Amino acid sequence: MSAEGLTILPSAHGARDTMDRLAAEVVAAGMTIFARIDHAAGAAAVGMTMPPMEVLVFGAPKAGTPLMLAAPTIGIDLPLKALVWQDEAGAVWLAYNRPAWIAERHGAAGKPAVQAMADALARVAELAAN
Repeated sequence: MSAEGLTILPSAHGARDTMDRLAAEVVAAGMTIFARIDHAAGAAAVGMTMPPMEVLVFGAPKAGTPLMLAAPTIGIDLPLKALVWQDEAGAVWLAYNRPAWIAERHGAAGKPAVQAMADALARVAELAAN
């Protein structure tokens, strides 16, 4: 399983637990959670079923703002997002857009905040999934 610009990690935990762990790690790293979107609940609200799937929208304005000032279109991809879902076989996955891919997409590659963002995101994702 792959998609351009994504990092996808298997999780050793259930979907809800993985997302709860991710949210806790994001807060512990000093980032702000802006939204938590439960796609499965949205499906249920219209009479449809789907396996667990949630998106966490989070970030650090101190890191993201300089990128948005340098390349305003990057605001479509920031704040950062992470997706947790359970596949048909019951495996749980955590995925996120790589900050370097986001920056390159918007002509902001090489900005100092990008590597710090990548390091923080990789760390919280790894801690959440393992």
